[in-house]
Amino acid sequence: MIMNTTKRPFSRNLLKINDLESLCNIIISNMQDSVLRVLHRRGGIVGISGGIDSSVTLALTVRALAEKNVLGVIMPDADSNSESELFAQILAEKFKVKTIVENVTPALKGFGCYQRRDEAISQVIPEFNPKTDKAKIRIQQIINEDIPPVFSVIVITPDGKEMSRMLPAKEYLQIVAATNLKQRSRMSMLYYHAERLHYAVIGTANKHEVDQGFFVKYGDGGVDIMPIGKLYKSQVYQLAEHLGIPEEIMNRTPTTDTYSAQQTQVEFFFQMPHEIMDLVDYGWENDYSPTEVALILGKKEQEIRNMYKNLERKAKTTDYLRMHPIFFE
Repeated sequence: MIMNTTKRPFSRNLLKINDLESLCNIIISNMQDSVLRVLHRRGGIVGISGGIDSSVTLALTVRALAEKNVLGVIMPDADSNSESELFAQILAEKFKVKTIVENVTPALKGFGCYQRRDEAISQVIPEFNPKTDKAKIRIQQIINEDIPPVFSVIVITPDGKEMSRMLPAKEYLQIVAATNLKQRSRMSMLYYHAERLHYAVIGTANKHEVDQGFFVKYGDGGVDIMPIGKLYKSQVYQLAEHLGIPEEIMNRTPTTDTYSAQQTQVEFFFQMPHEIMDLVDYGWENDYSPTEVALILGKKEQEIRNMYKNLERKAKTTDYLRMHPIFFE
């Protein structure tokens, strides 16, 4: 659907989409068929965050189902960057879509999301004051070395002082489990509105998020269809320009918008900019040798080899996220 399957010499242009309008039409046709004829729903719900992926998904959904049959749901919580809601509203106005703001903070407090997360952080950094300090976790792996990832927790005080500690497995898992309540609460809210309107929930994950497991099972992975789930991030940006996504969203650095301290997706998970990651991932998936990829990207062959191993490791360790429920005969 995206590119010629004939193997071409490796180059930086491999992921360029030559006919953006044709690709849009294919996605739109598939969305119409999936929503109207397979799922038998009459519209679409999109959770919009002011990020590039949800913006492109909303634009495609509007073209597929018409703005009157699309609802944008904005779901901030106590840790959200105020810019996210602002950009989401700018997006909705651009595409003439009705929006609803659902602040999920009360639900998260009810689940104990913040308390459970902060309890784990305090076990590692006793000086942490959740009332005044901000916190996040950061991956410590060096992407071009063949070593497993480890994580640190970062606490930032009001005067800008940073404290960093390596995260033991127990506290890491508790922080992630507590934080994942955010995505699962948002999924529940999306399905509330989808069911009351007889709409489908349209997912916003791109190919990297799906393949590398950068999503929460039954959270942001709990959707009816994923229209951009086979597109690399650089291809999402190509579509964004073609669809007229507002420039301020196009220029915004992709963030997790999950922890109280702001962090980029590169810092938290991907470890390299999407322009490089897309090509390395494509090379790995399509059996290009590390030598070919290294030559084009100006890297050492061993660096690319280690990046391939890192991608393979992420795919294997997150296989369970992509699995359907297991039924017994």
